[in-house]
Amino acid sequence: MYPLPPRTAPPETGCYDASMRWLAVDFGEKRIGLAVSGETADVVVPVGAIARKSDAGAAAAVAAAARERGISRIVVGHPVLASGAETLLARRARNFARRLAETTGLPVLLHGEALTSRAADEALANASVPPARRAAARDAEAAAALLRDYLSARGGR
Repeated sequence: MYPLPPRTAPPETGCYDASMRWLAVDFGEKRIGLAVSGETADVVVPVGAIARKSDAGAAAAVAAAARERGISRIVVGHPVLASGAETLLARRARNFARRLAETTGLPVLLHGEALTSRAADEALANASVPPARRAAARDAEAAAALLRDYLSARGGR
């Protein structure tokens, strides 16, 4: 008996290749938080933040991080209002996602990021991270909250 190949289907169906690694991007004007999933999407880890001076430079840095970690797909936080309307930052995140797709050649998806910063602040406080050190970890932790929410919504673990 031969082993079955991993299930592959577009993310819209709620399932994906069992060995797919995801990168979450929490876009900000000053910093871009990053988090990655394990190969089976059961673990999400914040990995740091990139200082953003220009979209081109930030996209190149995120692309390098994706290559280093063997990423298959990227999800970018899309900060829309509760009504679904796009803010200026949401348009900037959408444009950055487009640039990121062009730079990496990987599929890049947008996902609503309501309350990820608040979730990050709570997680850091619960982990007893001193307030003076929380700012440095906040963007990466927000990216981790974004990725957990995305994977949960898509039927991941």
